[in-house]
Amino acid sequence: MRITSIRTRLLTSYFIIIGVFTISVAIFGIYEINSNIVGRAQKQLSNDIKAARMFYGAEIDKIKDVFSIIPGPKTDVQMNEIKKRVGLDYFYTVKRENIANIRSEIVKESFLTGHSVGGTRIIDKEELEKMGTVLFNRAKVEIKFTPHAAPTDKKVLESAMAIGYAAPVAFDAKGNVSEVMYGGKLINRDFELVDKIRDYVFENKLYNGKPVGSVTIFQDDVRIATNVLNKDGTRAIGTRVSEKVFDKVINKGQLFFDKAFVVTDWYLTAYEPIKDIKGNVIGILYVGILEEPFRDMKRNILIVFLLIVLGAAGIAAMLSFILEESITSPISRLLEATEKLSGGELHTRVMTKAPLRELNKVARAFNIMAQSLSDRDKKLKELNTSYLDLIGFVAHELKGILSSTILNAYSVRDGFLGMINFKQRKSMDAVVKNLDYFDATIKNFLNLSRIEKGEMHVNKIDLNFKEEIIESSISEFKKLAEEKGINIQNSIEGGLKVKADYNLMLIVANNLIGNAVKYGAENGRIVITAKENNDKIEIEVFNTGRPLSFDEVNRLFRKFSRLESAETKKAKGTGLGLFITKEIIEKHGGDIRVEPGKEGNSFIFTLERKA
Repeated sequence: MRITSIRTRLLTSYFIIIGVFTISVAIFGIYEINSNIVGRAQKQLSNDIKAARMFYGAEIDKIKDVFSIIPGPKTDVQMNEIKKRVGLDYFYTVKRENIANIRSEIVKESFLTGHSVGGTRIIDKEELEKMGTVLFNRAKVEIKFTPHAAPTDKKVLESAMAIGYAAPVAFDAKGNVSEVMYGGKLINRDFELVDKIRDYVFENKLYNGKPVGSVTIFQDDVRIATNVLNKDGTRAIGTRVSEKVFDKVINKGQLFFDKAFVVTDWYLTAYEPIKDIKGNVIGILYVGILEEPFRDMKRNILIVFLLIVLGAAGIAAMLSFILEESITSPISRLLEATEKLSGGELHTRVMTKAPLRELNKVARAFNIMAQSLSDRDKKLKELNTSYLDLIGFVAHELKGILSSTILNAYSVRDGFLGMINFKQRKSMDAVVKNLDYFDATIKNFLNLSRIEKGEMHVNKIDLNFKEEIIESSISEFKKLAEEKGINIQNSIEGGLKVKADYNLMLIVANNLIGNAVKYGAENGRIVITAKENNDKIEIEVFNTGRPLSFDEVNRLFRKFSRLESAETKKAKGTGLGLFITKEIIEKHGGDIRVEPGKEGNSFIFTLERKA
């Protein structure tokens, strides 16, 4: 055995360790980076195809929402007007005796089950021709030669894919469906749909001037709606999917993930089968992500990683020249103490009787640090306890203080504590208004907390809805209504009985009537009516004002959702009132909806009628 100095042995061993460790970390790091980037891309692609599918399904739900607010059969003129207004390509009603002439499985299923049905379907050439020349010509797609596609003799696609919906609108004496209303939209050349999906999934992002994502809908294996562009800048309508994708997605009904060259760049792609209501595969939903961002990300991370590894190895090599004496035992004790300290044993200390002055200093510094950490941990625990106690105290005291403040503010404003001048009253009006908003905000958040914790309990009793609920709520907002010149008409008949929770119903009435006053048109009117509907009572709160748009109606009952308009900017709000209202109504087994009209908006909800 060759005898060498401790310094030489240490340095030689250290350099060997550094070299092996650096190479191993570099190899492992490169492998992990490649794996993580690919995994991230696959995960994003999987999420993107799910998002695209959700958006596609939401288009069917939009048609469903339209049908839900169209009561009863309509005349042809009314049908055409509704079709134009909601953007449907076709909209019809059919009676049971004519069902033999109907090709739509969606309509047949609605007749069979007696329920509303929605989904994707194929409209054949004969049915398209009956719908008119415009739709027929729009649906027609010239099939173009596409490399790697399955062989075909077809030259032109003369059928169409459509998303449709059907709903019963009339029943016979036996309860069978006697008439169904149905309608839908053609997907062929519906570029707005695929562009919306792209904007929703990829936010229309660009990378180096190239679109990050692309979306296509195939009928069978033919592109009928896409934002993939040909080299001449036109949309690649009529091109076909590859035979490999066709076999897995169309024939086998499975998802397909792969990398593909799309016109000018490589994309990571995902294909998902589109099925009709019978489960038959009739098309494909495709999304693609530009590969270049992930490729650049992988390259940049690899460069940074290798620089860090090489830099760390260089620093370690330089530090190794400083090590001249054996310090294994003291360092081992220090490392052991460090591990205990990092594991939470803050009482750990090390001996300060090492043979080296520097190690003694390190040990003393470690002990000081350990003591400081122990003291800090103790103070943090005490501070955390005090903080929780303070929060509980403030929450408890704030309610009482606010109630007393509101009472005193009203007493001063209304002259119960002595007459005040005009300017003082105007100032107190502002104070009272802010206190009322603060009080409503606290109540809304308390109600939201009860909902989130599942602590909202409904105690139903028999109520005189007009006298006990509506009139009480009207009196709450009477002054504000008079200030805006709003006439409130309570047209509910006296003695109307419902089964409901008194306190929760007051919240509902106050939210709906309060919103009607706050956001209704000045010098307008509010009309409150009720009608019986089997075992339910349907209550309507109408206010004049700007009719809500379709998008606004969809966002109205969401948590913390406030509409952006001139009316909402004038009045404060948390965006919780209608969310809480909806939750209370549904807890009662009812439902609530909004019906915009020419003169204003109607909020309509149902309650259980007293037997």
